Amino acid sequence: EESNAWVKDKIAKYEAEKKAKEKAGPLKPLVDVFPSSIIPALSKPEMLQIIFFAIFAGVALVMMKKEHSEPVLKVVNGLSEMFIQMILIVMKAMPFFVFALMAGKLVEVAGDNMDAFLGLLDFLWQYSLVVVIGLLFMIVVFYPALVQLLVKKIKAMDFLRGMRVAQFTAFSTSSSMATLPVTMECVHDNLGVSERTTSFVLPIGATINMDGTSLYQGVAVVAMAQFHMIDLSVGQQVTIVLTATLASIGAAAIPSAGLVLMILVLESVGLNPAWIALIFPVDRILDMCRTVVNVTGDGAVSTIVANSEGELEEALDIHPG
Repeated sequence: EESNAWVKDKIAKYEAEKKAKEKAGPLKPLVDVFPSSIIPALSKPEMLQIIFFAIFAGVALVMMKKEHSEPVLKVVNGLSEMFIQMILIVMKAMPFFVFALMAGKLVEVAGDNMDAFLGLLDFLWQYSLVVVIGLLFMIVVFYPALVQLLVKKIKAMDFLRGMRVAQFTAFSTSSSMATLPVTMECVHDNLGVSERTTSFVLPIGATINMDGTSLYQGVAVVAMAQFHMIDLSVGQQVTIVLTATLASIGAAAIPSAGLVLMILVLESVGLNPAWIALIFPVDRILDMCRTVVNVTGDGAVSTIVANSEGELEEALDIHPG
């Protein structure tokens, strides 16, 4: 009976949300990106509006004179460092929080119904499978094909062989930043990228190029919405894509940073941030996989940039085996 009541409650919420969406115009998701004031956007919070304001403020700072922008940048950098440390403190206590959240969620979803509990396990299995398939496609197909298409002198398999040590390191550490020295060595020694390009592109890529994290967040939010029987509109799906992409750019290159940023993506479409407790049990292994994608993407971009700048050496130190 508890399980049926939970289902009926979700159906009622779905019907209410459907009626609200029908009243809104088709351009509402686009209009909602622009904040009328940053204070309400921060207090709600409206994540797309906050991201838009941050980008707009960054452009304004770039256009300012250095002596005027430096004090603002010092404050912003200090706040950024403070919030990262706060997140790291919370992450250390997260296992205890997640244990409590998961216990409550299991009781809410399954109660004493074993079938509902098995349904939750089936959801986690299918969700993990979809994420892994998407990540494998990017590693094995997308990046090698992109490199072979734009860099004629490097074949797809040569690229994969050249990046394999960095990929294994990324899988074991779950951190793009911790893998950075190995990535730089692989890209320079194995793929022939000049040291100048390597030292410029890869540190930036380790910070903002989080393709695997972006894919994972998009799939996770859609999967959790489906699990709770919420039908996402086209506007909401576009919002998820935009927010996941922009949030992944600001993700710290540390283990499980994407899980924290998923809260922003969930809130951007009005979903419950506590739902992350559902996917936490499988997040660690998926974090390892998406870090491999992030590092592979860094290698692909640096190779393409080096080729376009004429800084790709002819001799490649790639040995099969």
